Amino acid sequence: MTTPAYPPKPAPGDRIAVISPSTALPGLLPLPYELGLERLRKEYGLEPVEYSTTRKVGSTPQERAADIHAAFADPSVRAVIAAIGGDDQITVLPLLDRELIRANPKPFFGYSDNTNLLAYLHSAGIVGYHGATVMSELGRPGAMHPLTAESMRAALFTSGEYELRPAERWRDVDRDWADPATFESEPETRPGNGWTWFNPDRVVEGRSWGGCLEIVAWLLMADREIPRDLSVHDGVLFLETSEELPSGEEVFRILRNMGERGLLQRFSALLMGRAKTWSFEHPNSPEKGARYAAEQRAAVLRAMRAYAPDTTIVFDVDLGHTDPQIVIPYGGAIRVDGSARRITVTY
Repeated sequence: MTTPAYPPKPAPGDRIAVISPSTALPGLLPLPYELGLERLRKEYGLEPVEYSTTRKVGSTPQERAADIHAAFADPSVRAVIAAIGGDDQITVLPLLDRELIRANPKPFFGYSDNTNLLAYLHSAGIVGYHGATVMSELGRPGAMHPLTAESMRAALFTSGEYELRPAERWRDVDRDWADPATFESEPETRPGNGWTWFNPDRVVEGRSWGGCLEIVAWLLMADREIPRDLSVHDGVLFLETSEELPSGEEVFRILRNMGERGLLQRFSALLMGRAKTWSFEHPNSPEKGARYAAEQRAAVLRAMRAYAPDTTIVFDVDLGHTDPQIVIPYGGAIRVDGSARRITVTY
């Protein structure tokens, strides 16, 4: 596999494909979706283009693959963004035309179950962008978080370096997307505590790989889109967990199995996203959520100390299932400067 290349960037006024490669949640919960489309137009100057399955609940993997092909093949479309995640995108991957997509590289934005397509693009030699879905980030109640909006703008339209910074405040509790009152006010936030560093005695510069930990585990089980040529120890692994709140033991077991496969040892730095600690199924108090996050951190450290004890680790990076959310280039360059406590990505 060749080193992934950055696709050409769109400009304000261009068309952007909006697809549902996993779940067509816009067909069930239109309020955050329509708000996200409006912000794409008004705040980013982009013209959203929907496809046949974007709002079609129950679409087949074949239909979703056809929409992905159409979005990448259309020369008038300059970028592609997922409406939301889901749980079965892995069934779409075998249906994709790698040569069609490789011949029409475009920036793709998504996370969660979209880790599947990001890993696929990585193996096809295309840098993708982990983050910024239409419903979750663009459709945020009140307004987009300034850090999210700034990061997305830089990732969409620029090609240079972008320095990450810890959020001063963050949100964990979600509200009902079916209730119009949800979108009339800002969500409640809590103070941030910055990043936590382990082994910060070096500077690591390398290409990134990873995504949502649960989806990475599925890809490993299916033996799909796992990089085979990570022979140099200069990569940056980034991981995060979803609203399904996997237990600390489950997180440890996934990482342990990655270590047994030799994956953990191939990265010199790990960026671990701030743990999602609340869901509608598990409405944890702040205290219980803090315990959950601590258990996850301990599980990660336990696995890394067993398989990659010298790796630089940064916890609570604002990536993945958190608000605000920083877009991470998938397969792109990242510099982790432990001595200066700085993280810089290249969009």
